[in-house]
Amino acid sequence: MDPGQSQGAARLQLLQLLWLLPRSWAGPAVAAPAWRDELQNHTFLHTVFCQIGSPSEGLFEAYDSDLLFSFDFSQRTRVPRLPEFADWAKDQSDTSDIFFDKEFCQKLVQDVGPHLEGKIPVSRGFPIAEVFPLRPLEFGKPNTLVCFVSNLFPPMLSVSWQHHLEPVQGAGPTFVSAVEGLSFQAFSYLNFTPQPSDLYSCIVTHEIDRYTAIAYWVPQNALPSALLENVLCGLAFGLGVLGISVGTALIISFRRPC
Repeated sequence: MDPGQSQGAARLQLLQLLWLLPRSWAGPAVAAPAWRDELQNHTFLHTVFCQIGSPSEGLFEAYDSDLLFSFDFSQRTRVPRLPEFADWAKDQSDTSDIFFDKEFCQKLVQDVGPHLEGKIPVSRGFPIAEVFPLRPLEFGKPNTLVCFVSNLFPPMLSVSWQHHLEPVQGAGPTFVSAVEGLSFQAFSYLNFTPQPSDLYSCIVTHEIDRYTAIAYWVPQNALPSALLENVLCGLAFGLGVLGISVGTALIISFRRPC
């Protein structure tokens, strides 16, 4: 057997071993107590990925598909999505395990990936974009547009915004997180002050195949402005006063003797 065939056989054995590892950790099923039947199931995902592209590696931790932490490999620390999670992010006891997983993933991509190219199906997820305001819509009051991207795989994308088909600057960073089913989702945020004639678009480009998804947003179901509220309030007050006056006049007229 030549060296190439021996290396291929070794890699095949390695893949078989990796396939069996998760099953070796699974213990026998234990019947849950009756009181647990009413409890709601939750999912915590700790996802480490690597790829040939940007970003080359990443780590996301999510609870019921809500992102809790990402990991900054350059700073060797967790990054909380919300300030309330900052204290939990200080725990660095598993940093060495995280870097081991990253290096192991990159080793598989570099050594095993080229030998499997063209022999196994390539997964692709065409991204789907949606745009909605973060808070109830009120004209003239600052708000935030959210571009939600789902069905993303692999996690390589760029997001841009347009207002009336003109590029908009000032969008925040794009947050990517893993979800169940080995796919990813992303969020992009744009601060704006809504006006009745607005037309915004979120343009999502999947970098690996240049597939582009576009989602448009126009104002709908806006709450009344403060001026309109005052006008309606004054009109209602005027109608109330008019009703009281007419009612009083009718009472007086009916009480007069014939």
